[in-house]
Amino acid sequence: MRIRRTALAVVGAGLAFALAACGQNAAPSTGGSTGDSTAPAAGGVKVGVILPETDSSARWEGFDKPMLEKAMKAQGLDPDIQNAQGDEQKFSTLADGMISSGVKVLVIASISSDGGSAVAAKAKAQGIPVIDYDRLNLGGTSDYYVSFDNVKVGALQGQGLAEALQSKPGAQVIEIEGAPTDNNATLFYNGQQTVLKPLYDSGALKLVQKQAIDKWDNQVGGTTFEQMLTANGGQVDGVVAANDGLAGAIITVLTKNGLNGKVPVTGQDATADGLQAILRGDQYMTVFKPIQEEADATAKLAAALAKGDTAAADAVATQTTDDPKGNRQVKSVLLTPQLITKDKVKVVTDAGYVKASEICVPATQAACTELGIK
Repeated sequence: MRIRRTALAVVGAGLAFALAACGQNAAPSTGGSTGDSTAPAAGGVKVGVILPETDSSARWEGFDKPMLEKAMKAQGLDPDIQNAQGDEQKFSTLADGMISSGVKVLVIASISSDGGSAVAAKAKAQGIPVIDYDRLNLGGTSDYYVSFDNVKVGALQGQGLAEALQSKPGAQVIEIEGAPTDNNATLFYNGQQTVLKPLYDSGALKLVQKQAIDKWDNQVGGTTFEQMLTANGGQVDGVVAANDGLAGAIITVLTKNGLNGKVPVTGQDATADGLQAILRGDQYMTVFKPIQEEADATAKLAAALAKGDTAAADAVATQTTDDPKGNRQVKSVLLTPQLITKDKVKVVTDAGYVKASEICVPATQAACTELGIK
């Protein structure tokens, strides 16, 4: 998969306004898919894992942490999983502590490529192999990368919006993208454009404005969207939101303007809030990434690397990803994402990632009944 960095247009910041809930997804239950993750694996090889934050998406604490813990224990590892809470200094401090404690492998889902690359360099200097988890650190030195095909994720978002607007020639679109320091956000954007740019070029769709949102901040995303909507005379026909958290903030603004349910909005991560919004008709689609697959692959890689068995690690990471900043190919595991529209929400609940009770609330119960979600 070839990575190309794409600059996203920037608009000036305006006055912030309070967004109730603001798409800040509560951490969902992980149901039976995670198992018991409370006790460390006795005598296991110690592996350090640093997750990036909790504000922009429920996935890191609700899905990734318990699933990684379960998967690593199954491989006989003793995982130390911490969250940097969006703080680059804390990310670095956590890494220093893990390196000093003698972890045999370090797994990092970084806040930014620069921060992640600095941590990877420290670990490498101590002979500790590093796995970039979910986000590739451009210009870094990590040995392996485990994620989903993030260009495909973006393409699914573009495909969903294009399908929703196909009967509305010249539909006006606003794009609210992820953090410019997160390489995944660039990949999502690149994937979206494989579908949307030809439609913009032909006039089938019209791009009103686009904006990358620093730190994936949902409140800033909602404020920015409202400014764009106001500047466009309160008119919009479709919105690209890079994840479910941003989608929730955008839907809050649309609701304020009487447009929710009338304007298709994309998303990603298949969170409980995002799935509820889809069942209500306020969000058109999300992208489901079966995180247990990501956690399992990471655990297998970590187990092999902890033993110094690079051949076994290479047998897991059979793909490569281009890091143009580092002028290198990174051994990778790239998993397949799935597009989820209303008729496919049951796929997520059937897989155990979100419980029916989390999404089948009074406002969505009729849709749940219709779709057989129970």
